[in-house]
Amino acid sequence: MTKNFKDIPSQLILASVLESTNTGVVITDNLLPDNPIIYCNPAFEELSGYSRDEIIGHNCRFLQGKDRSQEQRQQVREAIEQGKSCVVELRNYSKSGNLFYNELYLSPVKDDNGQITHFVGIQNNVTARKKAELALELNRAETEQKVLQRTNMLKESEEYLSSIIETIRESLVVLDKDYTILDVNNHFLNTFKVTINDTKGKAIYELGNGQWDIQELKKMMTEILPTNNPVLDYEVEHEFPHIGKKIMLLNAHRVEFEGQFKDRILLAIEDITDRKAIEQRKDDFLSIASHELKTPLTTVLGYMQMMSRMLPENASSRFISAFSKTEIQINRLNQLLSELLDMSKIQTGNIELHKEIFDFDKMVRETVEAMTAATPSSKILLTGKTGAHLLGDESHIIQVLTNLISNAIKYSPGSDKVELQLSRVSNFVKVSVTDHGMGIEADELKKIFERFYRVSATQKSFPGMGIGLYICEQIVKNHGGTLWAESKLGEGATFSFTLPIDGNGKELANA
Repeated sequence: MTKNFKDIPSQLILASVLESTNTGVVITDNLLPDNPIIYCNPAFEELSGYSRDEIIGHNCRFLQGKDRSQEQRQQVREAIEQGKSCVVELRNYSKSGNLFYNELYLSPVKDDNGQITHFVGIQNNVTARKKAELALELNRAETEQKVLQRTNMLKESEEYLSSIIETIRESLVVLDKDYTILDVNNHFLNTFKVTINDTKGKAIYELGNGQWDIQELKKMMTEILPTNNPVLDYEVEHEFPHIGKKIMLLNAHRVEFEGQFKDRILLAIEDITDRKAIEQRKDDFLSIASHELKTPLTTVLGYMQMMSRMLPENASSRFISAFSKTEIQINRLNQLLSELLDMSKIQTGNIELHKEIFDFDKMVRETVEAMTAATPSSKILLTGKTGAHLLGDESHIIQVLTNLISNAIKYSPGSDKVELQLSRVSNFVKVSVTDHGMGIEADELKKIFERFYRVSATQKSFPGMGIGLYICEQIVKNHGGTLWAESKLGEGATFSFTLPIDGNGKELANA
């Protein structure tokens, strides 16, 4: 029996429209701190390049990246503060860093009492229109004399660029739309032991009697590049019969503008075989050294604990002070070795997660209580709750939370307050740890989760190895969540992470 259209609940119709529309739609929760995104449709994921899991919990401003000085952002702020609608055009950046122009229609949603509970943002990609407008302005401004000048400049530029391409320490290949090689630079010829006659005019997959018939290369060129132009940092490993194993980092770009170069493919190949080998040797050394040092250090810790229980009552204050300092330094060394071992397990894929259902809010409270007891001079202010039970490795989540709180205390020498905010955003829990310390430079924010990276302003004043945040990010990622940081120099920093409520993004009943 066919249902009448009127029998379908309006909520289902609306949900279906939102999910199937080609226009990006986001909904933010005005009652939660920082107005986080709680819903986005597939069109918005495609527009931004981010997945839903990476979007939920963020404020919409994350799409502007470092480009925060736009006047239109002030219009959006005023509209939110006044509870009004607005239409603005913003410069946004996709996950891959590409600029796109976004026409935003922002409208408030009120409950029965007139309180604004949410904001709905309708997003339209108007990049093509903007490019057309800019191109039109440029065409109007050009004259015959300028065309002649540009022709001469082009000839000079081609010679200049050609000299740069030949001296660059990276293999470069130019292909036509059928993947036939049009040109290569000398670095490619030298690296892969071929001549220009062996390459020019040949299909890349036939190069070297089929040595370049690489499945991962085909996948990138025929499946990924047509829908995701350009492709950056695509890693391919291949055993070449004559030159051995190579690990290559590929960057590819298909020329899309009209003209004689349309549909040509520029392929840059970086040989990272030696770099990978050095990194592997370094990882092997750190792993072996950590394991070898851990055993005697455990024995020393045991003796220190035994000596602590056997201290004579009449021991001098000088002796007790020296003993306490020694114990602190040994515990610090033990913590550093533990972090090195964790990093080694992550690098080799041997980190183990023992997932069980646990009370998330209780875990956070107990962690805060423990940190408060350990650092009584600091005030850790906990607000909000999730009411959620998570499926995850509780000890690893405690490790993440402890690290973020410890960092907030360590890097805020002039402040005794750390704020920790809990909230439930869609089917995720969100934790934000805010300090009022020195803050982080914008250029360094994306690097702080790399192994061994330390913020330049902290290297001299604060001890550390720069692996704590790397471990935290990997733990959160292994739980299906995301970890990010927001900061302004001199104004402190906020580290936030989200976790799916059941470890896979499906809600569990609280039990």
